[in-house]
Amino acid sequence: MNSKPSAARRPGRRAAVATALALAVGLGVSAQVSAQASVAAPVRTATAAPRPVTGTQGQAVTRVADFYGAYIDARGDYTDPDATLATALRAHYLTPEFAARLAAWENANGADGVLRAQNVPTRWTVSDNGAVGNGHEVVVTLTFGSGGTARTTKLFVLLERYDRVIDIKTTSSR
Repeated sequence: MNSKPSAARRPGRRAAVATALALAVGLGVSAQVSAQASVAAPVRTATAAPRPVTGTQGQAVTRVADFYGAYIDARGDYTDPDATLATALRAHYLTPEFAARLAAWENANGADGVLRAQNVPTRWTVSDNGAVGNGHEVVVTLTFGSGGTARTTKLFVLLERYDRVIDIKTTSSR
């Protein structure tokens, strides 16, 4: 729970995150990219090439990437983490049955079940692992730390055919 007085919070940032979440959830990644384009972009150096981010509405990999990106942003803002947004993302992307199992796992392990960790990763990648039964498996590789002390964790995220997360494991369902 955040104990900061409301004057110390950044309402403009929260509104921007809420708007981006609404766009990502309601209109897909293409609308999210358009919305992000309207925000002042950081100045690029002459040596840095722009790095594109693409997605396709209804694609399992895009859906999981949207979820993990927004979730890590909500949890990882060390000066002002947004627990309300993290909870809303979980409610939107996880099935109720899995959310209940995940809460039990978190109580037993003392860690965030979506990240399978007590802290927030510094980097992540998302890749397709193919169809599994009536669902789809996506691999999320989380990197914690940097340099020589960095460690990675691979998570296998299983989506039902209606694109909601039904399981997150450290081993593949394949």
